[in-house]
Amino acid sequence: MIKTIVTVSIWAFISWLIGLWLGEASGWALFSIGLLLMVWASALQLSRIARWVKNINDPPPATVGPWDSVLAPIYRKLKQNRTDISKLRNSVKNMLRAADALPDGALTLNTEMELTWCNDIARQHLGLKPKVDRGHSIFNVLRIPEFARYTRQSSWPAPILVQVHNGIQPRSLLLQLSRYGQGQLLLVTRDVTQVERLETMRKDFVANVSHELRTPLTVLSGFLETIQDNSNNLDSEQQQHYLGLMHEQALRMQATVSDLLTLAALESTPHINGKPTNVAKIINDSLRQAKIISNGDHKFHSHIDENLLITGSDTELSSAISNLINNAVHYTTQGGDITVTWELEADGSARFSVKDSGIGIASHDIPRLTERFYRVDRGRSRASGGTGLGLAITRHVALRHNAELIINSRLGAGSEFSLYFPQSRVSLQ
Repeated sequence: MIKTIVTVSIWAFISWLIGLWLGEASGWALFSIGLLLMVWASALQLSRIARWVKNINDPPPATVGPWDSVLAPIYRKLKQNRTDISKLRNSVKNMLRAADALPDGALTLNTEMELTWCNDIARQHLGLKPKVDRGHSIFNVLRIPEFARYTRQSSWPAPILVQVHNGIQPRSLLLQLSRYGQGQLLLVTRDVTQVERLETMRKDFVANVSHELRTPLTVLSGFLETIQDNSNNLDSEQQQHYLGLMHEQALRMQATVSDLLTLAALESTPHINGKPTNVAKIINDSLRQAKIISNGDHKFHSHIDENLLITGSDTELSSAISNLINNAVHYTTQGGDITVTWELEADGSARFSVKDSGIGIASHDIPRLTERFYRVDRGRSRASGGTGLGLAITRHVALRHNAELIINSRLGAGSEFSLYFPQSRVSLQ
């Protein structure tokens, strides 16, 4: 603006000098023409500025005369603002990435308890669909009375434990609500399903092992009291009968303690190297024992690769294989079929499987089968003489040999238990 005033002043002075020389009229005419030219030039410069304003992200015109001093600081400020905005966007993206990397779920809610944002873990925990659920009440997803009561509290010093059913298996979630910012709420979700399952297993284990040992101890103490109180009134045959029952219960306790010690030994080291073991021989030995137990009540079928070896412990593999085959005998009705397979898979791994046409297992029992002392049918399990630790031992043997235990079963339609050994453990003789 100052440059424009100076330019007009200089042009007016020059026009006044010319007017003194040529006459007043000519001077004013020349002054008017010059002024019009300046107005036209300014209009041209302003139009270039207007075009730039419409595309302000582009660089400004190279020169717009006296407006350069005005546009230069504006452009520098815009450029700085764009740099700052870019940095802020990157910071927000990094914060969102960090929130997505959290091991816990995180959701932001407004004062109306409407979802504004959630990370990927929260989406998995609650079955959220961010594009659909954003802007809607969280109570549309968490239809749990305990959670509704929890949110109505004035403060939330402790989390709440809820059961969420949004998949095949229910989840146990800890939910913690807290305030932040202005009228904003943060809901943190933590999956404690495994912790709850382990706690349930611990409680069940204590109860089950107490029960397993209490029953034979009760029998032993009862017979001992009977013999002690009636030692003069019992004939030798009765004494032998009582002693036989006591011996049976003592062996049962001994078997339970032995299996517990075996489990403790297996858990002490996660893996075992071992040596190449002839699994076919172990299977054939286990089949011979199983046929004796079956006493001709079952039809056995086998498909065994005699040349297939596994690097590992022969005693541990024998324990796992005999457990699976004997279970098939105990839980298959008279006249049923039992098929044992030991073969090389297409991917180089090896598969041992025992398939039966027995009573089968309900789907909700399958995930807990390898727990210690877990019994689907307690009465039938006791009648079979098992300790309730066989599948737990089998699972640990599989883990120590980098193998995977897969259970497929349907109630009333038989079961198939398979051990898959990785290629690194397989060799041929």
